Amino acid sequence: MKKTLTDIDVNEKKVIVRCDFNVPLDEAGRIADDTRIRGALPTIRYLAEHGAAVILLSHLGRPKGEPNPKYSLKPVADALADRLGAPVWFKSVPTVVDDEVKEKAASLKSGEIMLLENTRFRKEETDNDAAFAKTLASLADIFVNDAFGTAHRAHASTEGIARYIPAVSGFLIEKEVKFLGDALNNPARPFVAILGGAKVADKIGVIESLLAKADTLLIGGGMAYTFLKSEGYEIGKSILDENGIELAASLLKKAKDAGVELLLPLDVKTGKEFDNDTESAYFDSDAIPADRMGMDIGPKTAARFIEKIRSAGTVLWNGPMGVFEMPNFAEGTRAVANALAESKAVSIIGGGDSAAAAEQFGLSGLMSHVSTGGGASLEFIEGNILPCIAALTDKD
Repeated sequence: MKKTLTDIDVNEKKVIVRCDFNVPLDEAGRIADDTRIRGALPTIRYLAEHGAAVILLSHLGRPKGEPNPKYSLKPVADALADRLGAPVWFKSVPTVVDDEVKEKAASLKSGEIMLLENTRFRKEETDNDAAFAKTLASLADIFVNDAFGTAHRAHASTEGIARYIPAVSGFLIEKEVKFLGDALNNPARPFVAILGGAKVADKIGVIESLLAKADTLLIGGGMAYTFLKSEGYEIGKSILDENGIELAASLLKKAKDAGVELLLPLDVKTGKEFDNDTESAYFDSDAIPADRMGMDIGPKTAARFIEKIRSAGTVLWNGPMGVFEMPNFAEGTRAVANALAESKAVSIIGGGDSAAAAEQFGLSGLMSHVSTGGGASLEFIEGNILPCIAALTDKD
């Protein structure tokens, strides 16, 4: 067990907090979705209300280790000030930390908040450079990591800094570890996992881990066609992971040997082209025409998946059922999301496109937990050690 905010005294302390403010921006540079900002607010408010001087850190996008105004955190600073109803000091510093930033951090009073510029403006960030990590650590007395979305990456502002000052988790990481940990180690049964995504290879570790824990696996999305191909079905022009065919066959056998129910689509919604307005039609999974591609699960599949969700005690969902970004092929993903929202089961959305879909359909608030980290949640489900969580201080 790792220490969290409530295990330490932050009064009159300078606390540096790694958040995940990697938010999407529109063409005008405005924040298109502030979910991650809202997710950080409980930790920030707790610190400010308990007498800490708060220094916030994050990356945004991929500026490739160089200053780039396109990826400045200025819009985040403005959004934070608006959400918190309090000033957030910010200065766009190409080096992230300069003398003025150091002076501001040193003079920051209890309850005051400042935000540093994008940590990835420095190549030392992703290199996990010790000197840069030490510079960041020198600004504060305590480090709080609340960026679950980057917990699988050992960077200077996520893992490196924890080597130099006491490090604990914020409320967001604490919540992530609890929900994901409980789902994997002590789930209410039946435990149903729903997996989508394009490539089987991308999910092999997740599937193998879940075969030892879940009662039922529901496979949709692009990788379903590789599984169908491994069963000898014609899949037309559907997306195919050629290198994953044998892998899919072996996973089907492992599921059977483990007594785990692994269900593939019964029918699919197809299109002639990869376009929202293409001519669409439904076909059974074993009868997809050669000139068509699967774009979504069909109604028979949705009904079967919904039945499993309704009888579940725990549901973990990672990966959409189709090309949900196209309205004409979003029905299957929407059906699964609606069933989860209505379910009495513990419903956990494993970040990434699944979280985006739940948000798009206005259902995020009806789920038990929506993870903020797609890659990190997958690593966690696979049972891998997340370096940024491993670096936190253990409870006595």
